[in-house]
Amino acid sequence: MNTSSTLTPAAGAWYPWQVRLRLWRRNLAGFFHELAQHPVALAGGVVVVLFILMAIFAPYLSPYNPEKGSLRDRLEAPMWQEGGSAEHPLGTDAQGRDLLTRIVYGARVSLAVGILTVVISVAVGLGLGAASGYFRGWLDTGLSRFADLLMAFPFLIFAIAMMTFVGPGFGNLILALTFKGWVEFFRLVRGEMMNEKTREYVEAARALGRSHTAIIGAEIIPNITQSVFVVGTLRMGFFIVTEASLSFLGLGIQPPTPAWGSMVAEGRDVILTAWWVSTLPGLAIVALVLALNLFGEGLRDILDPRLKVE
Repeated sequence: MNTSSTLTPAAGAWYPWQVRLRLWRRNLAGFFHELAQHPVALAGGVVVVLFILMAIFAPYLSPYNPEKGSLRDRLEAPMWQEGGSAEHPLGTDAQGRDLLTRIVYGARVSLAVGILTVVISVAVGLGLGAASGYFRGWLDTGLSRFADLLMAFPFLIFAIAMMTFVGPGFGNLILALTFKGWVEFFRLVRGEMMNEKTREYVEAARALGRSHTAIIGAEIIPNITQSVFVVGTLRMGFFIVTEASLSFLGLGIQPPTPAWGSMVAEGRDVILTAWWVSTLPGLAIVALVLALNLFGEGLRDILDPRLKVE
């Protein structure tokens, strides 16, 4: 490993945290440098960050209550259309609730569902996939067959069946999405683990007498986290779309809690006279998911050395 002239072995031995800090800084600087070479991915990342900031600071971005409105202001048009006003820049819905406020608060729901589902799915898939790919045997056979069984069901149909069984609600929604969401991470980690366990550095760790747990956790997993991170970013957009679909069908987040899918559903009856009630939340879904996919594709190009062109 190449180090700078000021980083001597003695300094690394006495101050290991300094070595790690410098490596993190170097890798982070290299990552942002390469990200700057992917303007589309960079734009996607900026949009994702803006949505996250919008969700965090939602109470400060609008003076209105997202769950309460005034029938006096119902179906008010956006400010650029005749009959609209700056008081409600994106108009109001059929109950007089400010649409911009509900879209901003709806970002909280979509991002929370996407992030929590990915984190739980990664944790389950990483643990089971690592154990399955490393130890093989009956454990690998049983987990692989169970994963194949879950993969046989289309994700949305499976989620609809799960939500019908457990009932709507935020917690049940996370359960329904993660019950099958871990499978893709399991298959990815299992394949990577089977490939990495035969490498020289793993054989060297075994020769040094390191335990299986240490080899898996300290040697192999750090070398496959990049692939997991890329897939997690791409899957987050998929989970957000699935949540919106379930909310649209009335099986996800229930009104009056602002969720983009249920907001689109609420505007179906007035789509011809008040197009903005359904269209604008739908555009928010498209913008966030597209940004996540573009950013994820850029991460794949940056972090996967097999895709780099010398």
